[in-house]
Amino acid sequence: MKAIGYEDYQGPRLTRQEQLARMHRVIENELTEKQRRAVLGYYVDKKTMPELAREFGVCKSTVCRTIQRAEKRLRRCLRY
Repeated sequence: MKAIGYEDYQGPRLTRQEQLARMHRVIENELTEKQRRAVLGYYVDKKTMPELAREFGVCKSTVCRTIQRAEKRLRRCLRY
């Protein structure tokens, strides 16, 4: 039996479509409504943090913190 070198193993590869579908599911199911609106506004709609802050009626640091928490949750959920 041939020995398998695990240092070269890169895990199962997902297609771009599968990756995007998985990310959309995680965004819809794992983030709060506020986090979802902030992440989509910042990354999809290309709004700035001050624009989002005015839209939400909060300060810029609150928007920044909300996006950071959402990113942390996304990383944790998409890791596996």
